[in-house]
Amino acid sequence: MEEEHIEQTPPPRTRYRLYKYLTVALFFIVIFFSLGLVGVETTSSSEFCSSCHEMKPEFYTWKASTHSEVDCVNCHIGSGTEEYTKAKANGLLQVYKKTTQTYTAPIQMPKEIPDEACEKCHNMNLREVTPSGDLIIPHDKHMEQDVECIQCHSGVAHGKIAERKVTFKSDYDKWDTSLGKSMMSEKKFTSPKMEECMDCHKARNVTTECSACHTSNMYPESHTKEDFKLTSHGSLAKDDVQECNDCHKYMSTKEITLFNDLPAYTQYLRDQKIQSKQVSSKDYAKENTFCKDCHTQRPESHEKGFIKKHGPAANNNEEACLTCHDLQKNGKNEISNITCNSCHPSSHENKDWRKTHPIKVAEGAKVSETCYLCHNEQKCQSCHKED
Repeated sequence: MEEEHIEQTPPPRTRYRLYKYLTVALFFIVIFFSLGLVGVETTSSSEFCSSCHEMKPEFYTWKASTHSEVDCVNCHIGSGTEEYTKAKANGLLQVYKKTTQTYTAPIQMPKEIPDEACEKCHNMNLREVTPSGDLIIPHDKHMEQDVECIQCHSGVAHGKIAERKVTFKSDYDKWDTSLGKSMMSEKKFTSPKMEECMDCHKARNVTTECSACHTSNMYPESHTKEDFKLTSHGSLAKDDVQECNDCHKYMSTKEITLFNDLPAYTQYLRDQKIQSKQVSSKDYAKENTFCKDCHTQRPESHEKGFIKKHGPAANNNEEACLTCHDLQKNGKNEISNITCNSCHPSSHENKDWRKTHPIKVAEGAKVSETCYLCHNEQKCQSCHKED
């Protein structure tokens, strides 16, 4: 007699209990993955980056940048699962450092943005690069020489704020939309600087001729006029000497320091009114050696005997004289050490000089031997003659 095979099934109560456990487990699995997906999406947003007090400088400069429509993760997290996992693990580490106050300020990126991050949007092989102005920038040639994007465009998203040392703990409360815009308003921190181009070309023995990077040969129309060199260039410089400096600073053998001033972000952090330093064309001509080379040549008007008749000329156009000379000695003048004060003491320029003179001098008194007890006879006699 064959044995009947009887399939045993769990009793109804056990089956019900099993289904219950599976349902609960499935529910928690769905919740777990849902929360995980929400968490991943949330932590990948740029707004999440700004939730940390320490990231306010980076967030507000990014908001004011040309890349404000590009989320942080697009540039700061590499492609692939491995890079993504590393980034999320590093995020947990940063949360721990934030909680324990063991992070280092200012915050620095552990590594530079790779070219592949830029090429997600900017494909140099497929799109025509059209820089503003008359610039010639062959990106393909730079790529062939392994010049990385970050070497020229490191400030495009954050204006090099870490290098500018404005991201310390003491500064965090000062950051807002206004300061972010201020930081990103100075093009020298967001766009490639000519100095960087020149330094790189020199280091690589590449030509530094203007025509290599500029289509117009960088010769303004105003410079072609017949009276430019001897007459009009001074007036143009007076109107905007900063524009002159944009080109002529590279023609000076000495560094131009006149424009060195507290940058806008430093003025802001010190609660000062943000304003640009005003530089006169006269002072600029005395510092730039390109100007000095021409100005040190004696003008045709300064012929023999000019000193005796220079008064009317100086009165008619004092500014022209001050392009080379100073009123008084207040340091080393690179063009001329002959100053107005050399012959005309400043006390004489003041009509009330007699009031401060240590010895009473009567009105109408003439130069005499008594004067030479204190004053230099030769210098005085260049203008005054004894009666």
